Parts: sequence; C-alpha cells; structure tokens
Amino acid sequence: MLLDGDDWKATLRGFQSEAWRLETLPQYLVPQESGELEAFRAGKRVDPETYSSPYTEDLKRLRSEGRRKGRVHIVTRPLSEYLQFEFSRYYAPHVLAGEDIRILDVTERENPLPGVQDFWMFDRSTVVLMRYESDGTQVSRELFEGEPADFVEYQRIAVAESVPFLEYVKGDVRS
Repeated sequence: MLLDGDDWKATLRGFQSEAWRLETLPQYLVPQESGELEAFRAGKRVDPETYSSPYTEDLKRLRSEGRRKGRVHIVTRPLSEYLQFEFSRYYAPHVLAGEDIRILDVTERENPLPGVQDFWMFDRSTVVLMRYESDGTQVSRELFEGEPADFVEYQRIAVAESVPFLEYVKGDVRS
C-alpha cells in the first residue's frame, strides 16, 4: 500500500513511543528545500541554538510526552554538498530540540547494512519503505506488509555502529 497525503501524515504522527528512520543517500531532492539550499550556498546559516520551526517545536512536544524520534544516516566522506546543508540546516537544530540523530560513516570501513534501503519504522511494528531515484528524488512511500523483525535488527545494527551527531561533528553545531 502506497502512503501519500493524509495517510502518510497520520502514519508519521500516530506513533505511540518511537519513530525511527534509516537514511542511506548522499542527497535528497526535496522541492520544498530549494530556497533553503540556495541560501546555504550563498553562505547563510541558521543558529541551531535559537532556531525554531514547527518541526523543532513538535520534537520538544514529543519529548515532553515521552515519545521520541531518531535516525541514523549512513555517510561517506567527503560529505556531499547536500549533507553539509542537511547537517547545518536540519540536524543541528533537530538534535538540540531532542531528536536522536546518529551518523554511520563508512568511508574507511565496510558498511554493516549493505543494500538496506531507506525506511521509517514506527513503534518497532510498522515499517514504511522509502523509495528514491538514484539522484535522491522520492518516488514513493510504501507500507511494508511483512514482519518487522529484519528492520528492528537493521535499527539495532545502525545504532550500535554509529555515533551521535554532535560527536561526529565534534560538537560544532554550526557545521
């Protein structure tokens, strides 16, 4: 079953305790980000210490309710321009607002999750496969109909093999 519009929003918001994502691509082409990406290219940065958005406010609310969001992004160096943008514009303020973001750098090591695609997992029971073109353009979101055990294991491996975002960037949230 493909998830779009209201179905996707309900899935993304309806979790009870944990929403978790695996990201594997060096770039995501998101039309809504084009203006922010251009500003980044022009040297404009957000101050992660003071930045606020509906997403950061939602992260704070979720934390106060005892719910959490997290992700691991598998990367290689040198970081793509998009990853530099994502780290600065999204990851830094999101970590400070309470999201558990971790980085799995496979530049000088074997990827412990070869061939695993991007996905979201909600409450370790609902998995949504994120499908992309090779350039990072999203094709679809598909509800996985099978047992989530493999994805729970992918999460365990990703978390165990990664480091917290702030450790990866050495605490410099203005990357």
